[in-house]
Amino acid sequence: MTATYTFDVFSSLDGYGAHRGDWGGYWGKQGPELLDHRLALYGGEQRVVLGATTYREFVEFLRSSTEESEVRDSWVTQMRNLPATVVSTTLEGPLDWPDATLERSNAVEVVARLKEESEVPLRSHGSLSMNRALMAAGLVDRVQVTIFPVITGQTGVEPIFRGAADFDLELLESRTLDRHIQELTYQPTLHS
Repeated sequence: MTATYTFDVFSSLDGYGAHRGDWGGYWGKQGPELLDHRLALYGGEQRVVLGATTYREFVEFLRSSTEESEVRDSWVTQMRNLPATVVSTTLEGPLDWPDATLERSNAVEVVARLKEESEVPLRSHGSLSMNRALMAAGLVDRVQVTIFPVITGQTGVEPIFRGAADFDLELLESRTLDRHIQELTYQPTLHS
């Protein structure tokens, strides 16, 4: 059986995965529906797959945050407590993440093996360059984009699909959260 792999990412309407402005986390647009939904997404059995940059960012955010910080929202805590694979040729163990395995190899090889061996779904939040490579290799089964109602033309950083291959997308599911956040789940197919 092949495990499904979901690339889960937050985005501004104009396609940025982060910002350098004064918006705050979630671009200041989160509400209870979003947070409850995120907790449910990470509530079932699954394995989290992270690239080195996203792993480092999460560890730094968590280290510098307080208990009341949105970085410690319950879904992030839930995600952090799931089994995880961190793919990196630059990180050294031990990792500051419970139940994490460091894979010092090519992400395409690691995820191809995980998809064959895993008995639970695989999910990656962020890890943009790694997931673009996995999409190009045909290893991403679902792209789940949560679009926040902002345009970050001046402060946006990390264009999510910069340099990605061309893909056709089949919409599998859509939902509106807190009356203004869109979550779209697609099945990607490399455009030939």
